[in-house]
Amino acid sequence: MKHVSAAVVLWLAAGLCAAQTPPEWAYPVNPPGFKPRPDDGTPRHVPDSSASYSLTQLRDRFISPVWHPAEHPPQPEVVAHGRKPDVFACGFCHRADGPGGPENANLMGLSAKYIVQQMADFKSGARRTAVPGRNTDLMISLAKAATDAEVQAAAAYFSAIKPRAVVRVVETESVPRTYITGWHFALMGNGEQEALGARIVEVPEIFERFESRDTHARFVAYVPPGSIKTGEALAATGGGKTVACAGCHGAGLTGMGDIPRLAGRSPTYLVRQLYEFKHGFRAGAQSALMKPTVENLALEDMIAVSAYAASLPPAHQDTH
Repeated sequence: MKHVSAAVVLWLAAGLCAAQTPPEWAYPVNPPGFKPRPDDGTPRHVPDSSASYSLTQLRDRFISPVWHPAEHPPQPEVVAHGRKPDVFACGFCHRADGPGGPENANLMGLSAKYIVQQMADFKSGARRTAVPGRNTDLMISLAKAATDAEVQAAAAYFSAIKPRAVVRVVETESVPRTYITGWHFALMGNGEQEALGARIVEVPEIFERFESRDTHARFVAYVPPGSIKTGEALAATGGGKTVACAGCHGAGLTGMGDIPRLAGRSPTYLVRQLYEFKHGFRAGAQSALMKPTVENLALEDMIAVSAYAASLPPAHQDTH
């Protein structure tokens, strides 16, 4: 009987550890020895733009490539160029008008106050990451170096941008094979497929546009069959596991006051945030509300809610 009890304890402990292990697919990490391909000197272009950049410029963290200048207001200095040595251009990672990608936050139309609070949380250590070594570490160091004026300028700029849909959610049992580059997945393009299982695989539809930091780049997020409907039910009622999302995030999950918009954002990013609220890596001002909300969510629930939110049309956030 003692042996059986010990085995049960070990099994429970193993299950607990597994539950607390960040899902690798949500936190893609560049493989050891990863090096981007060298710049061959060829100027880069994207459709519907007369601009050109070298690959070296597109990898310069103090440059925000502007391909479509008529589509957004003039960038403040901190968004366009940052400040050397350690305040990188906001538009480098998040793109010129803030759509970001699966590896970071979509900032378009978020409340300026919310953006300022997140920078304060990065700076204080209240907002961390479950997998150190990824690009969140850059945000932490940047937040510590940025001035209040720089943070306010960036927040005001991105909050004024009208959100637009950049991700397409597709339910499927199998997905094209991928590889990891720059903290996100990309298609191998060899026609091979693999089982999706209980995960989300989000990739740029046209890798070259995303690599060029084109704000017109779009993404496809492959999610398990039934995810959107399951997520809709959870978001609407809580399903006995949580509370209705619209109570805080507004009708259509488009945000309300200083609570951020979820609609139309990267589902991979959203899963990371739910996981990090649950496991204490996000402990900022709003964590007291989110912690009990996510406490009983399994990873499958997080996938479903995130897939549903990502499938919704984005709208400019009501900050009143």
